[in-house]
Amino acid sequence: MAVGTVVISINLVNEIEQNYTNYKDLSDRDSDVRKTSPSNSITDRVVVTQQRFDTTYSTTMESFDMSSMAASIGVSVAVLRFLLCFVATIPISFAWRLVPSRLGKHIYSAASGAFLSYLSFGFSSNLHFLVPMTIGYASMAIYRPMSGFITFFLGFAYLIGCHVFYMSGDAWKEGGIDSTGALMVLTLKVISCSINYNDGMLKEESLREAQKKNRLIQMPSLIEYFGYCLCCGSHFAGPVFEMKDYLEWTEEKGIWSVSGKGKRPSPYGATVRAIFQAGVCMALYLYLVPQFPLTRFTEPVYQEWGFWKRFGYQYMAGFTARWKYYFIWSISEASIIISGLGFSGWTDEKSQTKAKWDRAKNVDILGVELATSAVQIPLVWNIQVSTWLRHYVYERIVKPGKKAGFFQLLATQTVSAVWHGLYPGYIIFFVQSALMIDGSKVLVLNYSSVGFMVLSLHETLVAFKSVYYIGTVLPITVILLSYLVPVKPVRPKTRKEE
Repeated sequence: MAVGTVVISINLVNEIEQNYTNYKDLSDRDSDVRKTSPSNSITDRVVVTQQRFDTTYSTTMESFDMSSMAASIGVSVAVLRFLLCFVATIPISFAWRLVPSRLGKHIYSAASGAFLSYLSFGFSSNLHFLVPMTIGYASMAIYRPMSGFITFFLGFAYLIGCHVFYMSGDAWKEGGIDSTGALMVLTLKVISCSINYNDGMLKEESLREAQKKNRLIQMPSLIEYFGYCLCCGSHFAGPVFEMKDYLEWTEEKGIWSVSGKGKRPSPYGATVRAIFQAGVCMALYLYLVPQFPLTRFTEPVYQEWGFWKRFGYQYMAGFTARWKYYFIWSISEASIIISGLGFSGWTDEKSQTKAKWDRAKNVDILGVELATSAVQIPLVWNIQVSTWLRHYVYERIVKPGKKAGFFQLLATQTVSAVWHGLYPGYIIFFVQSALMIDGSKVLVLNYSSVGFMVLSLHETLVAFKSVYYIGTVLPITVILLSYLVPVKPVRPKTRKEE
């Protein structure tokens, strides 16, 4: 990552110098024209100035060729533009701390997020974002009792429509990028905000702890809502956070209020750690990708390998792909931490000597790689989205007094699959994950992730067939055996009376 940054910096310096030279030559020529021209009228000056501006702008845009920079680090121009804006969220989030007023902070959050979206995806991206934002706010304003339900289904419907229209999965595989990734995060935000506003009407004793903590009694103002939705630190790739946390952070209330000792936690150490982690993850990803390309699954040589070599390759392909996500989430974490929003309290509230910065933590890398059970995966992978699914899907389809079962798990994983897109690979991955979690077979994680990576039905089934669907057969067998051979309850041992 450091090498790529240096290359980008050198290219930018060279291009700026070339632009200055071009501009100076144009200025000199313009000066000669004014000296030799018999006319010195205002109209002539305006025409010459306009011509100079058009020529300079055209020359600058031609000179500022991002394709060479993109080629130097091995990505497409669209991805490079996105990465530059994505990394820029760190200094922009730091600048949020310098904005003096609450209103100013809300405006800054909304404006910076919209501006970075424009630079990354174009003007149309902000129009797309306005649709779910309008749905959510209108439902809260017009019909509060059903605002959560309305926003959930209409928001997901629009997101699915964008997935289908842009075929975002194919674009991502080919090195392209569009605004649907940011739209996915935004959809979860507007849904949670509407549901929490709906929960504000309910009696507190009927709510779960998460509902009590996140519910909104009053409707957020429009500028608060826009600031929350477009806050640049989490706008591109998450993490998802709650409206109530955003408001308390902006207003310096709750855990963000100045303590009696007047102490404010410093975010800089945790930010540096997250940035360093991002660099390591990107370096490892760039090293592994050429050795384990996804295209190998459909090559004849792959089918010529033995079973264990094919299975081992699937394992390493899944292992390689994860480091890309580790990099993205580490950058997002650094951005949220340096803004202050990532603060989640003190390890010891009395002494307040060590701050916790895990509010923006989206992955526990060692937790994923060293997991001993599939049940642990949702707790350490894409943590904030997993938390969102648990609070707003899983827990809400469990009837009061009843225990959640496989149906609730499957429904939650299906929602997650639809949220990602309607590709067969996504559906297979998340349904397979439900089987994996219920069967507790951690080895299947890398088997299942093939569908998540290649997306197409044919390529997924070819890869699965090459290892005889072992990752599907094993968890189904375990689940069926649990019904056919139920586990006998263990009787507690009674203590002998002394």
